Amino acid sequence: MSNPVLSEKQMAEWAQGYQGESMTLKGTINKCILLFATMLVPAAWIWWKMGGDLEIAASMGLKTWLYGSAIAGFILALVITFKKEWSPYLAPVYAAVEGVFLGIISMVFNYLYDGIVIQAVTITLLIFAAMLLAYRTGLLRATPMFTKIIMFATLGVGLFYLVNIIMSLFGVQSFYYGNGWLSIAISAIVAGIAAFNLIIDFNMIDEQSKIGAPKYMEWYSAFGLLVTLVWLYLEILRLLSKIASRD
Repeated sequence: MSNPVLSEKQMAEWAQGYQGESMTLKGTINKCILLFATMLVPAAWIWWKMGGDLEIAASMGLKTWLYGSAIAGFILALVITFKKEWSPYLAPVYAAVEGVFLGIISMVFNYLYDGIVIQAVTITLLIFAAMLLAYRTGLLRATPMFTKIIMFATLGVGLFYLVNIIMSLFGVQSFYYGNGWLSIAISAIVAGIAAFNLIIDFNMIDEQSKIGAPKYMEWYSAFGLLVTLVWLYLEILRLLSKIASRD
């Protein structure tokens, strides 16, 4: 079993024959494109609304929009993860909320380091294309060992994030937020782990399409891919900002 999101039992039940409209690879790709477009619209809107200037944005409730979208996105992601059948309705909402969050984050970083957003978007898309090519050509496969390593690495990153958040609540500034070479190296490693998660996402889509998973899994698979892309983009943005701040 190479899919860390679905259970063995659930996959076995689908493999025996799902009685209903089944998921297809083409349908999943269409959902991915739709969710990506849904995310871009509010991202562009919030950036335009706040004028790309931090002083103007602060007067327009930047922190409220930022924290509100972050909390809403986190809650929606949890609900979708545990209620996959709701994904046709909640995945587009998640994409829109995440668009607001990314729009604000991107605007702030671009204000501090002009042009960094274009660089981050370009690198993210190039990595996505490279990972897709590596998967399609068989260069990288989501074998059980590969999946286990990436799962544990991702869990480690999650714990690392949690520790840093707790430290910040007590007024302790982690070295991770600095621009030292160790901080830059860790950011590069985290971005790499996010990139390798794409291989698991591609494999999940492949496996589910082959066994005829329920139609709603197109939305869930597209949601999972979007989550990974957002994570990858944010880590690349963070990495580029650390490098830029050393100049």
